Amino acid sequence: MMNIGYTMMTEQAGPRELVEHVVAAENAGFDFSVVSDHSFPWLEEQGHAPYAWSVLGAAAQATSRIPLTTFVTCPTFRYHPAVIAQKAATLQLLSDGRFRLGLGSGENLNEHIVGAGWPSAGVRLDMLEEAVLIIRELFDGGYVTRRGRHFQVENARIWDLPDTPPPLGIAVSGPRSCEIAGRHADLLIATEPEAGLLDAFDRHGGAGKPRIGQLPLSYDTDRDAAVARAHEQFRWSLGGWRLNAELPLPAGFDQATEHVRPEDVAAAIPCGDDTDAVLKAVRAYEEAGFTDLALVQIGGSRQLPFIRWAESTLLPALREQ
Repeated sequence: MMNIGYTMMTEQAGPRELVEHVVAAENAGFDFSVVSDHSFPWLEEQGHAPYAWSVLGAAAQATSRIPLTTFVTCPTFRYHPAVIAQKAATLQLLSDGRFRLGLGSGENLNEHIVGAGWPSAGVRLDMLEEAVLIIRELFDGGYVTRRGRHFQVENARIWDLPDTPPPLGIAVSGPRSCEIAGRHADLLIATEPEAGLLDAFDRHGGAGKPRIGQLPLSYDTDRDAAVARAHEQFRWSLGGWRLNAELPLPAGFDQATEHVRPEDVAAAIPCGDDTDAVLKAVRAYEEAGFTDLALVQIGGSRQLPFIRWAESTLLPALREQ
């Protein structure tokens, strides 16, 4: 049976609300949780971007069962990989072993703030692979010094290491990222139900490892309100990874999606309270071979109603399916 998770979407709620939401998700019976790690929202209408790692620390103390996952952190621009390794080790200790470190090559939207430029996708993936090797080495303990192509590490050491390091996930979107994930990751992360990505992951060493997907939906008993909210806050998601990784500011996403209609969003995202529509969307991930799926409820003010509906209706229906 597929594990069903809850997404703390930092772009659409403040830090205290995010912790409140994940506590409610744990109580409702979600199998795991993930959190986005951004410095900007995709669109100004979303209106939030708190620091994900502070939220995770608070969530680790406020919950006791639900696993926590970054979905995903970029360890190459805003954060040095040695800093990520220390943060992840600390979260693993605070959560009593419930943390998974999801990593990706990043988006210009979030990484541009440090003024380091935005290289080509191939360079970004090379940086990601080098960062993963540094993090792995630091998880092994002892002092680490490296003179890499992209990163320098000088006598780094993590003094508070968990007995079991957090599992490491890598987000994939094409052949090169699947190759890196297959070689270095404990689990795969993707946002589309593309079986080809999973096949490529398996060919490079990922066979038998978990693979986590993500599905946005807009729950509301008023379907028109659900569609309007999805269009207002999630129309950016129809742009595709190649575009979304390159745009530097919310204004760019607003301009890029000015011709996206509410009906376009409704065709791509389950809207309303139709359980069967969600089941159909989930089935696509299951058939592709995903083992875990994180649901994203669109709209910060609609999290608790969604969680109540999930507890009473959606989760039982998914588990029956």
